[in-house]
Amino acid sequence: MTSHTTPGRPTAPAGAARRRLIRELLLVAGLFAVYKAGRMLSTGRTEEAHHNAVRVWDAERALHLPGEGAVQRLLLHSDTAVHAANTYYAAVHFPATVLFLVWLYLRRPGHYLWTRRVLAVLTGAALALHLSFPLAPPRMLEAAHLVDTGQVYGPTVYRAAPDADTMANQFAAMPSLHFGWALMLALGMIAATRSRWRALWLLHPLATLLVVVGTANHYWIDAIVATLLLGAALLLIPRPVAAAPGPLPRLPRPRRTAPPGGTAPAGPGAPEAPARPVSVPEPVRPLPVTAGGER
Repeated sequence: MTSHTTPGRPTAPAGAARRRLIRELLLVAGLFAVYKAGRMLSTGRTEEAHHNAVRVWDAERALHLPGEGAVQRLLLHSDTAVHAANTYYAAVHFPATVLFLVWLYLRRPGHYLWTRRVLAVLTGAALALHLSFPLAPPRMLEAAHLVDTGQVYGPTVYRAAPDADTMANQFAAMPSLHFGWALMLALGMIAATRSRWRALWLLHPLATLLVVVGTANHYWIDAIVATLLLGAALLLIPRPVAAAPGPLPRLPRPRRTAPPGGTAPAGPGAPEAPARPVSVPEPVRPLPVTAGGER
């Protein structure tokens, strides 16, 4: 028995793959470091941030948006619920995004490049808005009458005094990158997978939205602005074209060439040409046999 081997797709050398992975890690880490450093440029604009918070709060009431306190009151009915919301805000946002990018890099390289570019555009636009429009979150706004659930129930990623916080800029509420990244995670997984349950990934941005509002870290408008920026990034960055599963396309039948002196056969759907008469040679008759055996 003869064994047949099918040649597979050529794979890149291990050294090239390792260098590509290191390059991607350094690129993503560098982009995140630039973003974190840029956010810290607006940490000292406390008065402007509070003034903008009042403007955003008044705008939400003029638009008849639901109050952020309605969501927070649901959380405050249970210490377990509010603690879970704080944990979700502090511990899920960044690790979930990293795992999402790693999975795409390993399993869907085309979608990884698309997602990385979209997230870079979204984050860059958010940084520009953070610098031009510093905004105190609703937990700092007296008119909102909301509880800083992170400080009261824990855990929290912020210090009690925003001006003394050297690790995070607490005046960068608009847009909410917690929600923007979560929404891109869901859309990326829906685009990169074929499961009939893939729409359930939208539960992640929905849960994130309720968490960021219920913990008084963001306004509704922060999530709306993040959605608009993400939509602009998706229009700017073309989505990769994935090959749809299904039967192979039928190739066109080759046209037969006409024999010398003849006519080419008609294509499909054309009327058939009348058949040419074929001459049949007459059979050879045997000669009569004479006496003596001669013919």
